[in-house]
Amino acid sequence: MQDGTKKPRRTPGRPRSFSEAEVLERVRRVFLEKGFSAASVDDLAKAAGLNRPSLYAAFGNKEQLYLAVIARHGTQSVAGIDQIMAGEGSIEQRLTKLYRTAISLYTAPPRPQGCMIIGTASVEAPTHPDIAKAAAAFIAGNEKALERAFANAVEAGELSPEPSPVARARLGGAIFDTLAVRARIGTSIDDLRAFASSAVPLICASPAQPT
Repeated sequence: MQDGTKKPRRTPGRPRSFSEAEVLERVRRVFLEKGFSAASVDDLAKAAGLNRPSLYAAFGNKEQLYLAVIARHGTQSVAGIDQIMAGEGSIEQRLTKLYRTAISLYTAPPRPQGCMIIGTASVEAPTHPDIAKAAAAFIAGNEKALERAFANAVEAGELSPEPSPVARARLGGAIFDTLAVRARIGTSIDDLRAFASSAVPLICASPAQPT
């Protein structure tokens, strides 16, 4: 696999014999563990269970494969936020559940690795513009999902209109980033949960009323 931008031609009419979703999940784990630069093509091909020509034909170069992983991960992340924030319980309870779910992902065995965007894409962004754009889109997607949830909570009378759903979503998204960094450096699950729990009342707070 080359790091250039030209994709090899695919053989027309030949069906794939593998699940793209499964391959992207397998290589995501490699990227998460080693980062974009340190993950070799051999590492990725082995994890994918494909030879180099098949990997070329399906995804192009290593950066295009990485971008495909980010895009899929972003779609899954938004869907997860939407599902949890549309569930039962108060807005505070749902937000707490959302952060606990994120913490479980960030600290999954065999060792805590945090978030792929914060842990790997942010490192490559200064020298890889397409990765920077993909990472920004990922973060924006999460914030839009949170904004929808907070807007619905305002409409339902659970939250005051101020701070705005946009402002709450930006703060809520920043908590994801902080949790990911802390998880990657080894902060305990209990401490991560305590941090998230302390942030939820701030995100859901209403402005103080004049006396």
